[in-house]
Amino acid sequence: MREQSRQMQKTRASVDSTESTVLLTGASGYVGGRLLGTLERRGMKVRCLARRPDFLRPRVSSSTEVVQGDVLDVDSLRSAMAGVKVAYYLVHSMGSEGDFESEDLRESGIPTIEFRASIIIGSGSLSFEIIRALVEKLPVMVTPLWVSMRAQPLAIEDLIDYLVAAIDVSVAGSHVFEIGGSDSVSYLDIMKEYARQRGLRRFMIRVPVLTPRLSSLWLGLVTPVYARVGRQLVDSIRNPTVVEDNSAMEFFDIRPRGIREAVAQAITNENREFAETRWSDSSSSGVAPRWGGMLFGSRIVDSRSTFVSARSREAFHPIQRIGEYAGWYYASWLWRLRGFIDTLAGGVGSRRGRRSPDRLVPGDTVDFWRVEAIVTNELLRLRAEMKLPGRAWLQFEVVDGESGSTIRQTAIFDPVGVLGLLYWYGLYPLHKLVFAGMLRGIVSSIEGPSQEDRTGKTGRRHPHAHTEVAGWHEAPVPSIARQLRPSDRRG
Repeated sequence: MREQSRQMQKTRASVDSTESTVLLTGASGYVGGRLLGTLERRGMKVRCLARRPDFLRPRVSSSTEVVQGDVLDVDSLRSAMAGVKVAYYLVHSMGSEGDFESEDLRESGIPTIEFRASIIIGSGSLSFEIIRALVEKLPVMVTPLWVSMRAQPLAIEDLIDYLVAAIDVSVAGSHVFEIGGSDSVSYLDIMKEYARQRGLRRFMIRVPVLTPRLSSLWLGLVTPVYARVGRQLVDSIRNPTVVEDNSAMEFFDIRPRGIREAVAQAITNENREFAETRWSDSSSSGVAPRWGGMLFGSRIVDSRSTFVSARSREAFHPIQRIGEYAGWYYASWLWRLRGFIDTLAGGVGSRRGRRSPDRLVPGDTVDFWRVEAIVTNELLRLRAEMKLPGRAWLQFEVVDGESGSTIRQTAIFDPVGVLGLLYWYGLYPLHKLVFAGMLRGIVSSIEGPSQEDRTGKTGRRHPHAHTEVAGWHEAPVPSIARQLRPSDRRG
């Protein structure tokens, strides 16, 4: 080991990030998306190889090059590798029916550093999404034996640090580094830690009868992973995945965090950015819209938009007047009833009103909401302070266009346990009616007189106004939600 260390240190080199091009494959995936953002922030010249460049281009900075190609197409690789000194291979085939390990690149014939990690913990990662879904949805869990297998979960931030640091390490031939977090735990331990940090009580019963196939079908029912991926995942964790070779500690000045900090950071990141990149964003996965809103991690997102023939300044005016004086633009009596019920339940109710009829600043109250963020003529985000089995936000965005502007209304709910899910889905038909009516009322307030904002009755619609009830895929919903602040985490 010492002789190998000396050999690697002799061949250590540094890549000039301002001149050399870094090739990145798998940039649309979870790890690749995170790595891409880090490389761009460091000012590196990045070239992304993608089978569908049009899908990736909107996600990269103007300095990043996106080329079409396939890792199994030699001709496309030749052109993509021109001028490249460092290449990241972050492509897998877990969604295919074959053995993805045999499909992946193993022997390239050039100096290669390979990282072998166990469970990756991060906001949006496959492992974290499974853990979250199980804990959030199931007060009582019947768990198979594989949840007791030991592993060393690695925070996504630490993994990215390893990948970036590897640029400055050159090896003669190839070298495999085993990397993991500072704690040796099991999936069961991680679920218990997540439940502890979320303030949830969960009961787990272990049984020896769940085969990998049954486990994968079970995961497909209650988590955001379909059965084929679940089978590959279960097969990969049926054996302990702990670090046995600690050589990474010698060559990388990185000291990975433990499971408690990794889970806390993942929850914080989820609140702050609504996950930078999701595992389901990769080209091998597909997510269809669903009744009740789209799930993003533990959050449920219900979004709709409308176009108005007015500039953003005029369109934003009724939005910043919402609540108390102007009402809620549709069925305001229902909002008052909701405030009365909240008061009876010991909540703040709607008696607080608002400080000014036509001006808002962060921290202002709007009935039983509080202004979390406001950007003049662009954005208003309200955080709910009524009694709820979870957390809720209501957000409005206004974007100027050529002949008018688009208003997007988004309701976000972060349910706590089964009660939170029952609350959302039980009231979803009413929420959908009220939120859609509110958006129509705002349009009518902008473009013509209507009684809709006061009585809930449908008023006259402007001929240029149209409303589109949108799922998450019809607008950049992550841009809405990634502004959620970590300071708003529930204790």
